[in-house]
Amino acid sequence: MCGITGIFLHNSIQNSQLAETVSVMASSLEHRGPDDSGIWLDSKKQVAFGHRRLSIVDISSSGHQPMTSASKRYVMTYNGEIYNHIQIRNELNNLNPNLNWKGHSDSETLLAAIEVWGLDKTLERIAGMFAIALWDNQTTTLHLIRDRFGEKPLYYGWIQTNAGKVFAFGSELKALKAYPGFKNSICRDALKQFFKFMYVPAPYSIFQGIYKLEPGAIISISKPSLHEPVQIPHCVDKDVEFDGCKISKWYKFKKIISESSKNYFEDEAEATLALENQLKETIQIQSIADVPLGAFLSGGVDSSLIVALMQSQSNIPVKTFTIGFDESEFDESKFANDVAVHLNTDHYEMQVTSKDALELIPKIPNLYDEPFADSSQIPTFFVSQAAKKEVTVSLSGDAGDELFGGYNRYLWAPKLWKRVAWMPFRTRKAVGAMIGKVPINFWDKIGSSYNFVQQKTRGVSRLGDKVSKTALRLSNVDSLDSLYRSLVCEWPNTNDLVKQDQGYTNDDSNLISLIEDPLPDHGLDDPLSRMMYWDTISYLPDDILCKVDRAAMGNSLETRVPFLDHRIAELAQKIPVHMKIQNGIGKSVLRNILYKYVPRELIERPKAGFGIPLGSWLRGPLKNWVEDLLNPVRIEKEGFLNAEIVNTIWREHLSGKRDWSFRVWSIVIFQQWLESQNLD
Repeated sequence: MCGITGIFLHNSIQNSQLAETVSVMASSLEHRGPDDSGIWLDSKKQVAFGHRRLSIVDISSSGHQPMTSASKRYVMTYNGEIYNHIQIRNELNNLNPNLNWKGHSDSETLLAAIEVWGLDKTLERIAGMFAIALWDNQTTTLHLIRDRFGEKPLYYGWIQTNAGKVFAFGSELKALKAYPGFKNSICRDALKQFFKFMYVPAPYSIFQGIYKLEPGAIISISKPSLHEPVQIPHCVDKDVEFDGCKISKWYKFKKIISESSKNYFEDEAEATLALENQLKETIQIQSIADVPLGAFLSGGVDSSLIVALMQSQSNIPVKTFTIGFDESEFDESKFANDVAVHLNTDHYEMQVTSKDALELIPKIPNLYDEPFADSSQIPTFFVSQAAKKEVTVSLSGDAGDELFGGYNRYLWAPKLWKRVAWMPFRTRKAVGAMIGKVPINFWDKIGSSYNFVQQKTRGVSRLGDKVSKTALRLSNVDSLDSLYRSLVCEWPNTNDLVKQDQGYTNDDSNLISLIEDPLPDHGLDDPLSRMMYWDTISYLPDDILCKVDRAAMGNSLETRVPFLDHRIAELAQKIPVHMKIQNGIGKSVLRNILYKYVPRELIERPKAGFGIPLGSWLRGPLKNWVEDLLNPVRIEKEGFLNAEIVNTIWREHLSGKRDWSFRVWSIVIFQQWLESQNLD
């Protein structure tokens, strides 16, 4: 796991400053790679790479980057892990027994494979997570490549300075901001997207002219143009070309889904066995490292399954990590401990308090570089911090929900829509308004004793917030698909919240959301499949994986996600929905495997998510901090948000009239980030 950065086609600095500039940019990523650093440049071609290394495989100097290929044609700076690099190296040795290897790093294997097979064929063969910058001396082309599902981040774009523009890239925005004279403006369209989703979705970044490369995409730059695109570059089903740049999808998830629909499993036992075998193989190769390795363990289905399969293949106890809270509603540490005791892992637990959160909050802008308001960023940071004390690599259970139907909305949204779809618009609107007037605490008391989805006397965590959120949306949807889109949006309409700058030229009509992209030709005929697909291409990379990457790398910890091995993700597409969700219970096929290793009674409980007691913290220990950030005079002076709307939201939350925890959090996160920018 590393940090990469670079510049190309510069005209705002002298060649003599090229090395110093890229070195400064790379230094901003030291937390991603504290073990080694390096730069490479070609002044004549106006290109430079910087690298920060976290040594995981081959911790010797032979893994040093940027790395040049044997023929000198290619130069590469790369962040990630190629899990099947040993297999690939063996294949290369069979083709050419005289290859002169310097070490056993996956970086060297990857670069050699590109030289032998070419970039396209190499990408097809590798299994892993990665962000790659590759310079081709023969064609004088810079290639930037992101892994299939977006595990590793990669930003690129046109930096604006008083001296001109420069094309640059980096693992995090802080690398681009380290470029001398960076003056890109805040993108208000991206800001609207942030308040809508609680994160800035690809291909946006919070700065104009800077973008996220989409998962499974490659951008190639060969012509010396410094003109950023008029519209945000976004490749859907066709390649996009603009001013010497070409963006295309090297991994076509839509095609995988369409093809898988013709080859669904018909037998559940067969699907379960195939999945278990592939998970074992994946976890085995992802457990290879030259440094200490462990796993996150929450006690839920996903993390428990990963740990169970890790432990079944290990001769020593696996190191596992969890966190707990004083507030019992949010504390899942007991469940994690019960699973750890059963599996006999070497278990570590860390308690998190509101005081801990207060001490972490000032670091959030630097961790994420742009507004990011998934409040589980806080426990994720602390569990990463706990893990780093013992290991350098940790496996996680992320992506199990998206691929195998684990989110609560997959269970109750169809039931809810079925009950209200017959209602005329006005009736549905009236029902939503009536439900919305019922106090949150009333629903929470019901939820603590009864599960409406399964119709059992077993509680639903934070039912009041879920009911309130749903009531607000009932009157504005006309299908189950639109209900889903509404549910994943915290602020359905952000045009009133975010002020439009008179000098701002971007048009709202250019706004692009991946969930609005055309669907695959086949395979998503039912609403549940579509929900899982949309979450996989948007919420997963831009929220979940971003959260984990920044929190872990902020502690110089590498995380690995077995469920996102492309063979697992593709196998999941062959498993029909009725095998994933059965009798109101999600992830059934994963449970089939898990219960071979862990007793059912240790796992079966309401899904709570990896959250924090945000509402009570905002009204209590965080209140003074929030009051300062949401001061109406301050907000008016800054000129980005509607102070009246912000004040109304905050006062309603303080009074207990409404639970606006997430909206308040999104505002204070933006305000804190804005404060960190030191704008004139």
